[in-house]
Amino acid sequence: MEFFRFKRDIPFMTYARSTTVVSAITFVLAVFFLATRGLNFGVEFTGGTVVEVHYQQATEPAHVQQALVTGGIPESSVQNFGTSSDLIIRMPLKEGVSSAQLSETVLAALRAVDANVELRRVEFIGPQVGKELVTDGSIALGLVCLGIMGYLAFRFEWRFALAAIIANMHDIVIILGFFAFFQWEFSLTVLAAVLSVLGYSVNESVVVFDRIRENFRKYKKMSVAETINNAITATMSRTIITHGCTEMVVVSMFLFGGETLHYFALALTIGIVFGIYSSVLVSSPLVLWMGATRAHFVKADNQPVDARP
Repeated sequence: MEFFRFKRDIPFMTYARSTTVVSAITFVLAVFFLATRGLNFGVEFTGGTVVEVHYQQATEPAHVQQALVTGGIPESSVQNFGTSSDLIIRMPLKEGVSSAQLSETVLAALRAVDANVELRRVEFIGPQVGKELVTDGSIALGLVCLGIMGYLAFRFEWRFALAAIIANMHDIVIILGFFAFFQWEFSLTVLAAVLSVLGYSVNESVVVFDRIRENFRKYKKMSVAETINNAITATMSRTIITHGCTEMVVVSMFLFGGETLHYFALALTIGIVFGIYSSVLVSSPLVLWMGATRAHFVKADNQPVDARP
């Protein structure tokens, strides 16, 4: 099914040098902000106290946040949890203050505004657990990257595997760069979004690479740049439909999903946009510049070939 038809191949590779320079600058800026500002890790990573409370009626997190500030607890994060009347309050570690004391202070501050608020649970996350989550998350990210490289090297060729992993790292670093620059909270849900973007981005690369390999078999008279341009143009309709629909869902979560899904949807939104960009204007030019030729992908050309005028 094609809603968008392109009569001529779009010369993507003509602009590859310019787009790669833009990508390189963006990547360097993201690394700079990661190095200078760092990520604003959530309570799951840094350790702290998590308090779940229940109200008799729907309550805005902003109102609860204001009640905590008034009660002397300014460093807290409030999100809806499940329903609009259940909320999660996350607070960082405080020296000399136990989680029990902190929960009592929170409850007193909230009951000063609404006496019917109920305390559902209190959880304490130690700093050691937070460090383990950072380590485990980094290992998970590394293993995913290795798995992607192995899969692409087996299915295609090492040039494609290297180009795809560079493009995927480009997407991940830029997402992290956004979170570092704006100091958005980096939580476990955001880490899940980052890992999802890795899979999403590599899927787009595989679709383009499959079409490039198919074109190498079909069109003997086309240059490598023309082959890549034709492959990307041929998949543009699918890209627009698939990613457009996905982006609509993600943007809906961002706008209407509440605080719980806010940064998760935000990371996915950034990742999907840059995933499309990197699959077309980062990985494909890298394959071209690394000297990919028809001979690398068509080992035995026994298939009928279409003539290309």
